[in-house]
Amino acid sequence: MLKILGFLVYAFTIYDVVTSRFANSNDKLIWILIVLLLPLLGTILWFAIGRNKRI
Repeated sequence: MLKILGFLVYAFTIYDVVTSRFANSNDKLIWILIVLLLPLLGTILWFAIGRNKRI
């Protein structure tokens, strides 16, 4: 059950990054790479820092 919840949070994070608008298109690419290459840390960083960088 915990694995499913973790996967759903990770999938939502990827979806949220991909559908977000940024002032600079490179920011989106960087966040996608961070989330994909560092799944746990990338998810935490996205919700702590990245969501505030959106337009």
